[in-house]
Amino acid sequence: MEKAYNDTGETGLGLSNLRRLAYFAAVVETGSFTAAADRLGITKAVVSQQVARLEREFRTTLLVRTTRKVRTTEAGQSFYQRCALILREAADAFDELADNSETPVGTLRLTAPFDYGISVVVPAITAFTQKYPRCKVDAVLSDQALDIVSGGFELSIRVGWLAESGLQARRIGTFRQLLVAPPTMRAEAEALTEPREVEDLPFIANTALRDHLRWRFAKNEIESQTVNLRASIFLDATLAVRAAVLEGAGLSVLPDFAVAGDVAAGRLIHVLPGWSLPAGGIHAVFPAARFRPVKVRAFVELLSAQEQRRGNARTCRG
Repeated sequence: MEKAYNDTGETGLGLSNLRRLAYFAAVVETGSFTAAADRLGITKAVVSQQVARLEREFRTTLLVRTTRKVRTTEAGQSFYQRCALILREAADAFDELADNSETPVGTLRLTAPFDYGISVVVPAITAFTQKYPRCKVDAVLSDQALDIVSGGFELSIRVGWLAESGLQARRIGTFRQLLVAPPTMRAEAEALTEPREVEDLPFIANTALRDHLRWRFAKNEIESQTVNLRASIFLDATLAVRAAVLEGAGLSVLPDFAVAGDVAAGRLIHVLPGWSLPAGGIHAVFPAARFRPVKVRAFVELLSAQEQRRGNARTCRG
């Protein structure tokens, strides 16, 4: 196999080859040459030419191109894993230099659940970019727990009960789950005295949750009831469930960050407020690394402070 040469004719990584790694990784991560070019701020032709040159020099097909999408070959996927590692190390090196000023700079890539992302993370992103104008944020909102390493993310916000992993994590907040009903069901909701009576009312299930029909309620840390509900509507997203409840379709269990404003404004009713459902955690999850860029630390601190204020407001409301 021929050796790869950089623009000066020397073998090794070189600046031009480092750029090619970035171009190739961007195509893999975005799924197309057009999206990669948009992310990198260059033309599609440049990305295509440089990736093709990479394949030509090493006589290896890295990507299979179709009219609809681009996918990696086995060699391409293996090469991408190494590229992602090299690019993260390079980004960390530059961030470490910039960190001397303790001023966040660069692009922060993060992922978060869709519902929490819309309700909480997007406002935090807005505040972050306003506070640190030298920063950009590239966020992917998905209800799937995306792989941080292969996705090239510097930060993942995860809501719920954190699974064991080799990743580093920091708990930045908590959320409550609330049984809510529309105002049109006020009479039925206010007549309830214990959770098992909910079984007779129309319920909307969130199938994104593992146990979407089985709920354990507790009262005064002494009494508890587990109920198995019968749903009339099944939806796979929290915000869709919220919309159905607002339309009067029935009751459901929703996180407080999604419905606190609705309850305060009277658009929804908190049912059985004397009973509580299991609370969950909100975590910032990071790839294992010795160095954490200042932009990541700054965003997590901002989001943590935002969660602290939300928690204080929740305590005041009781």
